[in-house]
Amino acid sequence: MANHQSSKKRMRQTEVKNTRNKYYHKTARNAMKALRNTSEKEAALVLLPKVTAMLDKLAKNNVIHKNKAANLKSSIQLHVNAL
Repeated sequence: MANHQSSKKRMRQTEVKNTRNKYYHKTARNAMKALRNTSEKEAALVLLPKVTAMLDKLAKNNVIHKNKAANLKSSIQLHVNAL
């Protein structure tokens, strides 16, 4: 258990950030799943920029690694192009 005020504050801040990051990460995963389950190209083309922006924001804030974001964006782009 933390003894110093600064370490107690750090624990509170970390808990809030972890909760927020978990929410954004799960939201992006659900959006990717919705995009992958789409069989219509027009609907997929509408979703693609939104999902790409989500992944870029996660990578910018170090929620996911930038290379993972690039790999995921590449795979969903290939899926949309194949429709």
